[in-house]
Amino acid sequence: MQNSPGSGPGRLPGWLVDEQIDAVIVAGDDLPGRLADVGDQADGLVLLGGGFMPDDDERAPFLPRERAIVGEAVEAGVPVLGICLGAQLLALVGGGEVTAQSGETEKGFCRVDLLAAAADDELFAGLAELAGSGGDAGDDPDGGLRMMQNHKDSITRLPADAVHLGTSAACDVEAFRLGRSAWGVQFHPEAPAERIAEWDVAQLMTDGFDRSQLLADAMAHAEANTRQARALVGAFAAVVRERRR
Repeated sequence: MQNSPGSGPGRLPGWLVDEQIDAVIVAGDDLPGRLADVGDQADGLVLLGGGFMPDDDERAPFLPRERAIVGEAVEAGVPVLGICLGAQLLALVGGGEVTAQSGETEKGFCRVDLLAAAADDELFAGLAELAGSGGDAGDDPDGGLRMMQNHKDSITRLPADAVHLGTSAACDVEAFRLGRSAWGVQFHPEAPAERIAEWDVAQLMTDGFDRSQLLADAMAHAEANTRQARALVGAFAAVVRERRR
């Protein structure tokens, strides 16, 4: 589900094809009103990002339909991966809280720390191993992930029954699971380091960031990021394949 023309699927379609899964990209305006209307495409759902709040229905009139579809998917156990805005929408559907310009702003490749619950999670168990692999693999020697971030809004209260899986120094909720097979991540596994070169320099300066510095740091961690992000997508694909079987 592509919520905004500027927030595309990036690396995801190619990686999913490698995992024997066809990615069908549906723009928000083209979303049906019910999960059943998605038909055979509903083996799994990926909710992409966008520069607005998950309940900004005036700006994005399709959001009520998306929230309804996601709610049905969570109830039915259809695998869901929510990214940035998608994660916020998933949290809102589950009864959590999302705050605009929350003060938890993150830009560029940022460290994400996995919590204890991640070690037994279907999506994050493999990432916990990668994060702990240390400098020999090019990952953070202290056990963190490096993931693309580009947000000012954030999840400030998780749904009561959600499992908190990841956090960071700047943002409390970086990853969580809701229900049997729905996950939200505040970061962008679909976005490569090179994406930063397209960001608006003036806007970044207004927010207190230097694009050249962000890009240089991201390129330094690009190899580890690709390995970690691909592992996450591969784990989600495995959940989708299992449900299809």
